[in-house]
Amino acid sequence: KFTHPVQHLIDKQDTWLMVDEGIEICDKHYQRKTWDKQRRLVIVRQKIANRPNATGRTLSLFPEDEIHRNYRYSAYFTNNEFAATDVWRMYRQRGDAENRIKELKADFGAESFNLKGFYPTEAALIFSMIAYNLMSIFRIFVLQKKTQKTLSTLRYRTFAIGAYFERVGHTLKLKIALTKKRRKWFRGLWDYPIDLQMKISTA
Repeated sequence: KFTHPVQHLIDKQDTWLMVDEGIEICDKHYQRKTWDKQRRLVIVRQKIANRPNATGRTLSLFPEDEIHRNYRYSAYFTNNEFAATDVWRMYRQRGDAENRIKELKADFGAESFNLKGFYPTEAALIFSMIAYNLMSIFRIFVLQKKTQKTLSTLRYRTFAIGAYFERVGHTLKLKIALTKKRRKWFRGLWDYPIDLQMKISTA
C-alpha cells in the first residue's frame, strides 16, 4: 500500500537506475515502527508520456509536484536477493495471477465448496481447474480475442442463446435465435483451422 511514509520515502529518492525508455528503478530499505527489522523495497516508476498504459499509482501526497505527477509508481516488498530489475521482472510476470484467482472464485466456484473430507474437496477443486482449462483452450483457439472474457461474459454472449430443433424432411436442423449481425460471427467461431498435431523428437 502507498501509505504516507512510503510516499515520503519515494519523494526523498534522488538516484534512479534507467531500465528502459520511460522506466526507472531504485532499491531502498524501510522499517515501520511495529517491525523488528528493515525490509527491502524495490520501487519502479514509469513516465506517463512514454508509457500511457503503464500500471501503478501516482503519489497522492504530491499531486502538484512537477516530477511526481509525470510518473506512475509501483513498489514491492521482498526478501529476494536478486537485482532490483530482476525482482521487478519476476513480480511483473505474476501480475495476472490475481485476475485468474479472482475468476476461479467468482465464475468456477473455487471458494464456494467445502466438503466433509479432504479427498472429495480435492476432487471438486480438480474438476474446477479442468473446467477452467477447457474454457481457456476455448478462448485461445476458438474465440482468438486479445482480451480474455470471463465465464459470465461468455455465458451470455456465446452459450446462453435460445435455440430449438426442427425437422425439415429427413434432416434435423438446429434453429438458433441470433440477430443478423451476430450470425456471421457465430458461424465464424468454428472456421479457424486448428492444428493439433504433435511433433515428437528423439535424442
